[in-house]
Amino acid sequence: MFANALIFVTGLMVSFTVAQEVPPYIKQCRSSDPKLLDCFTGAIHHLRPWLARGIPEIEMPTIEPFTMEELVLSLSTGPTGYKIALRNLDVFGASNYTISKLKLSENGRPFEARIKMPALKINAKYTSSGVLFILPASGNGTFNAIFDGVTADIRGKVNSNQKQGGRYLHVDSLEVDLHVKNVKMSVKRIFNNNRILIEAINLFLRENGQEVLKAMMPQLRLQLSKVFRRIANQLLKNVPVHLFYIEE
Repeated sequence: MFANALIFVTGLMVSFTVAQEVPPYIKQCRSSDPKLLDCFTGAIHHLRPWLARGIPEIEMPTIEPFTMEELVLSLSTGPTGYKIALRNLDVFGASNYTISKLKLSENGRPFEARIKMPALKINAKYTSSGVLFILPASGNGTFNAIFDGVTADIRGKVNSNQKQGGRYLHVDSLEVDLHVKNVKMSVKRIFNNNRILIEAINLFLRENGQEVLKAMMPQLRLQLSKVFRRIANQLLKNVPVHLFYIEE
């Protein structure tokens, strides 16, 4: 009887060890580390190549690119005001990030992070309506943008819950404040390939890039906060706390 019980317990322990194997995309940190925040920063940097190519075992798609929903912009007022809508936005460059500031907490208390990315590239479908430079500017085509020197200040709240397999974290809320040093925007293949209209729109985008970005910002922040929160929770719901944070 005792031998059978011992075999049973040993089997459970082996099964638990296998089930709790640390996945390669996780870098562990220990509570006794005097540079614990540096370790967490390194652990987030360690994730970059896996985020870039995706993590199939936890159903994490690649973030190169990640897709955003429609952005609708009104760039001038009046009944013939110039409006554009961007659809099927693919954003490249988010995996090439660096954490320059990190403040962690949980149980409903806020956390903060500052993420820097050399550049974000956006490809999208484009439709427009209204009048631009006295030209009827209704049409459609492709939109391209490059945001150089991107800084994202992130604030949010995290809670924890106990489930089978351990304690798990969940990002309850997340806000993004975005700063961009330089903006380059252009359009191609406008309706009927009207060369004059294409040149007029691109001139407008060159001379008013920061104003267009300003008009995009409220929706862009909201979209990015949804994307970042979804990515974080997809990871956290699959990795219990004890696999990346060892209390000593």
